[in-house]
Amino acid sequence: MERKLCFACDLKDDPSLIAEYRKYHAAGNVWPEIVESIRSAGILNLDIFLTGNRLFMIMEVAEDFDLTKKSKMDEENPKVQEWETLMWKYQQAVPWAKPGEKWTPLEQIFELPEN
Repeated sequence: MERKLCFACDLKDDPSLIAEYRKYHAAGNVWPEIVESIRSAGILNLDIFLTGNRLFMIMEVAEDFDLTKKSKMDEENPKVQEWETLMWKYQQAVPWAKPGEKWTPLEQIFELPEN
């Protein structure tokens, strides 16, 4: 069974930085090592949406996906660390993020009931 995890992060409110960030995330521009690290962690699908300077990330993961394990894998992967350092040029935590938190988890408060 799959489940969804959703997160928010802000971009720095600078149109030129937002445009650069969009280019890095355009089809075919994300580094292949990053795509591979996402897939190898058990993430089945990952989408990022943008409104203004706020990002929303939706991950579809297997029921046994472990976010702590994914974080550890990322910490040990030099290419992922290089990407994250680069992306931090564009990103900033949402105002209510915990210290050190980049992508803040979203709490699901509604789900459309089945008929």
